[in-house]
Amino acid sequence: MDKDILTQNQNITIGNRKNINISGVKKIDNFDETEFLLETTLGYLLIKGSSLEIIKLDTYQGDVSIKGKIDSLNYTENSKKKNNQESILTKLFK
Repeated sequence: MDKDILTQNQNITIGNRKNINISGVKKIDNFDETEFLLETTLGYLLIKGSSLEIIKLDTYQGDVSIKGKIDSLNYTENSKKKNNQESILTKLFK
């Protein structure tokens, strides 16, 4: 991972709930038209909405632009995938 991205501040700009620009993105873990899961310098960011699509992806600078209807943003400490896997394993061994 690029050291510049790791030390970069994170900024989020939302315009009219239709466009979102995010800096400090390390990688995109998962996405579809209703949900984006991004690993950022401040933790995992879950974006929910409808008709979501990537407009711009700059992996060198860590910038992502998404368009569509933005319904919610939520930071989590762990990725959604890890939480689902842990809960399945926990259920199996109980």
